[in-house]
Amino acid sequence: MSKPVKWGVLSTAKIGREQVIPAICAAEGAFLHAIASRAPERASTCAARFGATASYGSYEDLLNDPDVEAVYIPLPTSHHAAWSIKALEAGKHVLCEKPIALHADEIGAIKKARESSGCLASEAFMVTYHPQWHKVRDLLAQGAIGRLRHVQGVFSFFTRDETNTRNIVAMGGGALPDIGVYPTVTTRFATGKEPQRVRARVERDATFGTDIFTTAEMDFGDFSLSMMVSTQLALRQEMVFHGETGFISLSTPFNAGLYDADVVTLRNQDHSGEQRFRFSGVNQYKLQIEAFSRAVRGSKEAIFSLEESTLNQRAIDAIYRAGESGGWEQV
Repeated sequence: MSKPVKWGVLSTAKIGREQVIPAICAAEGAFLHAIASRAPERASTCAARFGATASYGSYEDLLNDPDVEAVYIPLPTSHHAAWSIKALEAGKHVLCEKPIALHADEIGAIKKARESSGCLASEAFMVTYHPQWHKVRDLLAQGAIGRLRHVQGVFSFFTRDETNTRNIVAMGGGALPDIGVYPTVTTRFATGKEPQRVRARVERDATFGTDIFTTAEMDFGDFSLSMMVSTQLALRQEMVFHGETGFISLSTPFNAGLYDADVVTLRNQDHSGEQRFRFSGVNQYKLQIEAFSRAVRGSKEAIFSLEESTLNQRAIDAIYRAGESGGWEQV
């Protein structure tokens, strides 16, 4: 077995502490080497909690550590692109939280840094590593629901915490960057299709200025996606794929394992038949770290690419434009 990849983490953000750092610690082929924070005491406390070898009081110091091979970046959204580039320039492989950039055009500079460094760079769409989404993709490809006509996606939660980066424009806050990317990326992943045009309604908070409620329709040519995302509605998430002979639904499509068992349900046209595919005990963050670590060691398996990131962000960019124009916008 190859030597474990030594990971460094830039910041002690909640998603890191609660999901990704534990996944690094549990993953085969990965080792938590260092954690950095601009507050040195937070870095040392977090490092001690998870058994990291080193802690640093600056992100630059972590990137200068020659033992760090791969870096996970859960910084505020507005910092993702810049620190991804800095990490690549330092010769580190990069796994960056979504969205890796706030505009599709920004991803080009990350691609250039990737090519110059010879390192891997990937946006942390953990959902694409979960077997439930591979099952949905397989069912659609097999024609399990006949011709796909429409996809519905919902993702919402409630926060009006003024200190939460989701509510701070300068930090890249908003519902679309935070959760709007998920109905989009999972529809694209499951179908292998790209949206052609979008129309949308985007509502912003009068105090924060961030987008807090969006409904959008994406035209994929053969089918459409209708999605609703909000940071000021009751907690909910669901994805449904409607075909001519049945439909597929997912109970926990995004935060898998958090609310309920991960179940993909296939129903036929008149509900006389039902199949349930249960995925118990799956940690999609661990699967993501393991896949990325194997790729660092030369595996040819697929990880989420910057090319995929560009396509997904183009769709989000088009939603914003459609919210402003009130009409259809090309993706």
